[in-house]
Order: sequence, then structure tokens, then C-alpha cells
Amino acid sequence: MKQNTVTQDQIDSILRNSLIKVQTVLGKCTIVICELPNGFILVESSACVDKANYNQEIGREICLKRIENKIWELEGYTLQKSLAS
Repeated sequence: MKQNTVTQDQIDSILRNSLIKVQTVLGKCTIVICELPNGFILVESSACVDKANYNQEIGREICLKRIENKIWELEGYTLQKSLAS
């Protein structure tokens, strides 16, 4: 029987096993590059208006949440495709 759900544990495992690189660009932009275990790459960015307000950790958290949401979509698509087969 095929599993018909994607779980938080699955998403967490994918993130744990991903290569994540964080960069600051132009003093106020965080770029997060995430290479998933299968080699697929997701990129997100977050920036502030004033360099005085920049915090790389906040930018990293925002980007990783966006990446997590994308992984949910990708895993949902993969599950839907396998259930339709």
C-alpha cells in the first residue's frame, strides 16, 4: 500500500541531510543555498532596507522557512505523482 501523506519528520530529515550555505551580500541581504540530498538546489534570499537593521541569523531563518515550504510542495507533488500511477 502506498503512503498517502508527507510528514514533518520527512521534511526535517531532508533538511538535516541537505548541504546549506549562507552568504551575506551587499551588507543587507542573506542568500541561502540548499542542496537537497538528491542534488536538487533551492535558493532563497531575504533583505532589509537599512543595513543598520541587518541580522544574518534572522535572514537565514526566513530563507530556511521558505525553503522548507518549497520542500513540502516538491514532496507533495512527488507523492501525488506516485499515487496517480
